[in-house]
Amino acid sequence: MNSKVYLDHNATTPVDSRVLDVMLPYFSEHYGNPANNTHSFGKRAENAIEKSREQLSRLIGANPREIFFTSGATESNNMVLKGIPSFYEHKGNHIVSVTTEHKSVLCCCELHKKNVGKLTLLDVDNFGLIKTNDVEESLSDETLLLSVMMVNNETGVIQPIEKIGKICRAHGVLFHSDAAQAIGKIPFNVESMMVDLVSISSHKMYGPKGVGALYMKKNKPRVHLTPLIDGGGQEDGIRSGTLNVPAIVGFGEAAQIAMERLKEDGLRLIAQREHFEQGISDQLSNINIIGYTSRRVPGTTNISFSGCNGQNLVKELKGLAVSSGSACNTSNVEPSHVLTSMGLDYDSAMGAVRFSLGRDTTDADIEFTIGHVIETVKKLRTSI
Repeated sequence: MNSKVYLDHNATTPVDSRVLDVMLPYFSEHYGNPANNTHSFGKRAENAIEKSREQLSRLIGANPREIFFTSGATESNNMVLKGIPSFYEHKGNHIVSVTTEHKSVLCCCELHKKNVGKLTLLDVDNFGLIKTNDVEESLSDETLLLSVMMVNNETGVIQPIEKIGKICRAHGVLFHSDAAQAIGKIPFNVESMMVDLVSISSHKMYGPKGVGALYMKKNKPRVHLTPLIDGGGQEDGIRSGTLNVPAIVGFGEAAQIAMERLKEDGLRLIAQREHFEQGISDQLSNINIIGYTSRRVPGTTNISFSGCNGQNLVKELKGLAVSSGSACNTSNVEPSHVLTSMGLDYDSAMGAVRFSLGRDTTDADIEFTIGHVIETVKKLRTSI
């Protein structure tokens, strides 16, 4: 299928042209290894890495020394969910997370449980939110870590991170958030949110794929973890391996652009999303805008169309790139674990399609999508 309108920005975003421009010299001109900084080639690469570290730290209100580069948010999640229980095993073995987390978190949680660790997975309500009372009641003297995704990748629902952070800090429990779908889209500050560890993705904010970061608090409390990858001791020994300099340079530039455009992009995307949802609602009955009454990230809407199979609908929407499930889980034919956790029945969950708008989405794209979705849903419903 040759799609002409891309509304799958939660899966990945195009690399911003300014990001690509700053990356290119580091492939063939400034190709030094930042670990070998005794000559100008290595020193230039090291300086570029540190500039990107500063750019990313400014975006989230952190100290540059608290930013550690990884291959992406999945690796960052693994570092936390495996490295924290290992380092702090003398303090306890209980982890708390949420049923709607990304698979990279849930798989690590299940592995922890398999290794005789204790695990609590909190339920969400019909709006995709966890209750802060449930958070507090789940914590015990053995709890090491609470991991809560800030923005859900399928629904765009935003969890009450600030309230959760206060609860964790009061109980002395480390708080981790997978913020891959949040950072670069909505304001994020590690201090006000009281998070101790944060997973960050480059390709969700118009940077290159294959690079991400882990924020790890350096003081009050100073957080430690057992490294997932051992070797040359790069990134203060937290994550060994030669750094991907071109990608990290692009990541830093993407963070800088996101910080400059955060308000402008957010306001436009909210307006476009609301217009899209209204246009669909005006012409189609028996639809469910999932998480509609919850606070959602700009640009994300997930709609269940009664009488339609989401995968079939996506295939029939010629010229339109959208998703019937999270990008990391599209090979499965089972309904989304996120949607079933929110109380949707099998048919409703299977009838859901995610539309995720982005920086390059035009008003004309929205009008095309409204008309195309309405026409296609009506056609599929009459063919049943």
